[in-house]
Amino acid sequence: MLNINKTTENGTCTVALEGRLDTITSPELETELKSSLDGVTELIMDFEKLEYISSAGLRVLLSAQKTMNNQGSMKVIHVNDTVMEIFEVTGFVDVLTIE
Repeated sequence: MLNINKTTENGTCTVALEGRLDTITSPELETELKSSLDGVTELIMDFEKLEYISSAGLRVLLSAQKTMNNQGSMKVIHVNDTVMEIFEVTGFVDVLTIE
């Protein structure tokens, strides 16, 4: 189960995730991001309520990062210890801007 709460204002898109980002829910986030990044110069991924991220979720993040590299910036905020550990083990701490 994944809830996606998205707000866009002045070229900044904030996507707050709640639940689990895994093989089942990743396509939903991917579709949501693809339809909402046109004209966006800053993407903020809020992981305050994200409980888990799988390799499928990491792939979606990587794709979003590549898109935003061409049109602005992306950062991930409010990462909990569980998700941060996954980022560290996979090397995503070197790829993503995490605050």
